[in-house]
Amino acid sequence: MLGPLEILDGPRNVVPTAPKPRQVIALLLMRRNTLVQTSELIDELWESDPPASAMTTLQTYIYKLRKILTARNSEEILFTRPGGYTLSIPDRCVDLHRFETEAGEGKSLLKRGDAAGAAEALRRSLALWRGSALVDVVPGGLLSSYVTRLEEFRERTLDLRIEADLQLGRHQELISELKSLVLSRPLHENVHASLMIALHRSGRRHEALEVYQVLRRSMIDNLGLEPGKELRALHQALLSEATGGVLYERHPQPVLEPDRAAVLPPGPEEVPVVAGPRAAPPRTAAPGIPAPAQLPPDIADFTGRESIVEQAPALLAGVGEHDRPRTAPAVAVISGMPGVGKSALAVHMSHTVRPFFEGGQLYADLRGSTGIGTDPSEVLHGFLRALAVAESEIPSDLEERSKLFRSTTVGRRLLILLDDVSSLADVRSLLPGDPECSVIITSRRRLHGLGGAWNVNLDAMDTAEGRELLARIIGSARVRRERNAANQLMETVGGHPLAVRCIGGRLSGSPGLTLSGLATQLTCSEKLLDELRLGELDVRSRYDFSYEGLGRVEQSVFRLLSILPPRRFTADSVVELLGSDSRSVEHLLQRFVDSHLINIVRWEDGGAHYEFPELTRVYARERLLDTLSGDGPEHEGDSTPGGGPADPGEEETVADLPGRRTRRTRTGSGRAAPMVGIWPDRHRC
Repeated sequence: MLGPLEILDGPRNVVPTAPKPRQVIALLLMRRNTLVQTSELIDELWESDPPASAMTTLQTYIYKLRKILTARNSEEILFTRPGGYTLSIPDRCVDLHRFETEAGEGKSLLKRGDAAGAAEALRRSLALWRGSALVDVVPGGLLSSYVTRLEEFRERTLDLRIEADLQLGRHQELISELKSLVLSRPLHENVHASLMIALHRSGRRHEALEVYQVLRRSMIDNLGLEPGKELRALHQALLSEATGGVLYERHPQPVLEPDRAAVLPPGPEEVPVVAGPRAAPPRTAAPGIPAPAQLPPDIADFTGRESIVEQAPALLAGVGEHDRPRTAPAVAVISGMPGVGKSALAVHMSHTVRPFFEGGQLYADLRGSTGIGTDPSEVLHGFLRALAVAESEIPSDLEERSKLFRSTTVGRRLLILLDDVSSLADVRSLLPGDPECSVIITSRRRLHGLGGAWNVNLDAMDTAEGRELLARIIGSARVRRERNAANQLMETVGGHPLAVRCIGGRLSGSPGLTLSGLATQLTCSEKLLDELRLGELDVRSRYDFSYEGLGRVEQSVFRLLSILPPRRFTADSVVELLGSDSRSVEHLLQRFVDSHLINIVRWEDGGAHYEFPELTRVYARERLLDTLSGDGPEHEGDSTPGGGPADPGEEETVADLPGRRTRRTRTGSGRAAPMVGIWPDRHRC
């Protein structure tokens, strides 16, 4: 299986040439000595569109394969079982088993410090490969997942062999191989680190530094990310002419734990046991079903939010709990203003607790903030397929799919991440059935009514956190040199994480640009949000989605709130501004609070004191000025989210508020009268 599929009868390969029988025997070999269900084979062969004769055709394939396999053997090895088929074959006859055995031996030797023995064992295991796994088999969905895991297993084994060779001092011999690997894995940090170490130890430090710069530029251009902490540490070590190799000597990679982690074993899969008095007994994965691992990659330079992340193992995985066992899944809801880093925190938290969820991880982006959300029924379809439910068994009705999902998740310890949810209606059908599962939800709105949820209202970063994030992007030395300017930048953008990344990207791409120079540029800008746009990082566009989700009256009030003093305001000051009754105003303000467009900073004398997040106020002010000047989208004649075409003479529709005491004022030309008394923007020079 480690290359073209071969079943050897002496020198002769007896594998059928027809594509579908090859799929059948490949799946049976991959799952040797375990039951392969008939439904799995049909899904593998025809996926979502099996013919009416699928069962008969499959039985024909099995008959032909059995005839081939018993031609030279007196004993039958392909057995029909209730519900499916089993291929009984000794592990020693399969190249995959030999690869796993040699790789496991190499890993053990490397752990014990025998680099020479490890390198030899790992080299023997890699020599068994004759090309890409099952390269001449056209795989379906299930077989594709096995092939992917095999290739990842092969890559990790190669990483271990390179580590062993580096420990043996074979630096010059590795350089050519590593340069080829860098070309095929252009964003793989471990491969680049190995090449940097090999070059440095061969006396070619300048080339090692160039490797880092090329990778860094590629990661920024393609991912918008800086290299990870360990690679940056290696880069600093090379700059200071320290001994290379700290990355490997201090941080050995935990590869191949357990030995057969990459490919499903014939026996039960080992799973981590949760520590603590309340630890549940380990659950085994369903035989032959690969655990889904759908989480997006974590962010290498994730910064801050320590107090939240530290609570995640206890609140989501039950680590250290002494209470009675759960009766419902743990749910965390992360909400916050646009661009505050909800998804980044959710992904980071998910990776933090991932080892406790041996049943796998499911992920879905519900795109709630875009107004064209993902259908929960489609999300459930993807989840059920990831959990190896046959296409033919998935009902079309949403409620029935939800019931099947809850039933399928019983007995599994799953972590589910639902990103960008717009309402509880989207969530309820996606909750799992087992209380040992956990769900992390992100939303731009507070989701009231989800009982027992851990609600995380995410705010902007404080100055220290923002400065730390900036330092991780552009380097701590530049931030230390201009600490006051860094603080000024954080104040200008209100610690908004996406804005800090835009600032970091601009400074990183312009080494000659000083922090103080950029701070002055941002402070004096009449269009601050224009400055906070870098490639796909765009603060304004994140706010656009939230703004367009408001009704017409709410949009008008939101714009007018930017007239108030920039620090804090009360409902009474808004009543005075709008000329409306206090009940209507408080209802609108609560809607803005729930959408994280304004914050309640304190309560005093029975009333709330509100505050605009810095960039939210800037956005609202920009919308107001565009409306007054006639340049905003409100003047384009299209229907607004609140309904009805935008009338240039009726930009500020607060007159539609209940209890409004004044009339709209127009100029003789039918245009809105210029607004006076707008509170000055403190960012203007």
